[in-house]
Amino acid sequence: MYIDTLSLSQFRSYEQLSLPLNGQSLYLFGPNGAGKTNILEAISVLNPGRGLRGAGFSDLGRKVLGEATSHPWAVALKLSSSDDDMALGTGADPRDPSKRLVRLDGQSVTPARLLDHLRLVWLTPAQDRIFIEARSERLKFFDRLVFADQPSHAKAVLTYEKTLRERFKLLTQGPMDEAWLDVLEHRLCASGLEIMAARQTTLTDLQGEINAHQSAFPKADLKLISPFELSEADLATQLGEGFKKSRSRDAAAGRSLFGPHRFDLEVMHRDKARHAKDGSTGEQKALVLNMILAQGARLTRRQNAPKPILLLDEVAAHLDPLRRHALFDETTHLGLQTLYTGTDAHLFDGLKSRALGIRIEASQAIEFLR
Repeated sequence: MYIDTLSLSQFRSYEQLSLPLNGQSLYLFGPNGAGKTNILEAISVLNPGRGLRGAGFSDLGRKVLGEATSHPWAVALKLSSSDDDMALGTGADPRDPSKRLVRLDGQSVTPARLLDHLRLVWLTPAQDRIFIEARSERLKFFDRLVFADQPSHAKAVLTYEKTLRERFKLLTQGPMDEAWLDVLEHRLCASGLEIMAARQTTLTDLQGEINAHQSAFPKADLKLISPFELSEADLATQLGEGFKKSRSRDAAAGRSLFGPHRFDLEVMHRDKARHAKDGSTGEQKALVLNMILAQGARLTRRQNAPKPILLLDEVAAHLDPLRRHALFDETTHLGLQTLYTGTDAHLFDGLKSRALGIRIEASQAIEFLR
């Protein structure tokens, strides 16, 4: 399925907006602050989690100068295929602005259900330093690739994170109930094992695709790194013992120091035999794109599953002309609906006649280029 129509209401800087994509790729261009990234963010909240900026749901509503509160926001997509249409929607929960409601063809569903029909992978300027900054950001990026591959991973991650918060609250605020801690840690083990298995399966399959995929982008060698020693035998017992042993340390440290959330993704530049963190910004972006395109190529061959849709914010400006055109060629060849942003229309010359261009100014669609 592809995005046919996107509609926004009171979202970020937009009062109202409706964009007819008709399954095409899209490039949005215009000055900084015009509202281009807001459009990508609106699409990104139609997947589990908080979207490409990681913002709280109460922060997504349009704010008008002089008004004390923001407006209730909503985002809707019409998805289409050769034989079916589907409506996806999400928006502020009127009972609690920090939460949201999610609907599929008008029926309330959990956010994880959205992955049955829409799988997103995004790259933003905030991820330019993904290899040299916090480990957690690399893991979030990789988990997004796993979501696109295995939608059940989203539910496992949500369960794990919720349980981890409950356990931490018990450790730091009490009461120190051993029986309840045992229950929570058993739940952490179950969801943690699912998470680890899904990540490893995706990594193995993705590495195989990278090895086989012909691309203008440098090949990446991937590895999941554990900060604690784990053997393949009896992982459940090892996780259970690890959580129990870390109780006092976690309480003292003020954070949870053991578990699958502490893993890291190691990426090597194969041709240069060095860590991605030691490369230039351009090399790092090229390696990330290699991973995204390889995953896209792999998933396009899968039967009865949606192709990933790519949200690439300000990517074109950071690539040399050769790789920029290679990116356009690969996404077009793979049939991946891709949404790009950039300040100048000329960055997207290689997409003319292959994608819809829209000039955005002051949160308005000013000009359409077909």
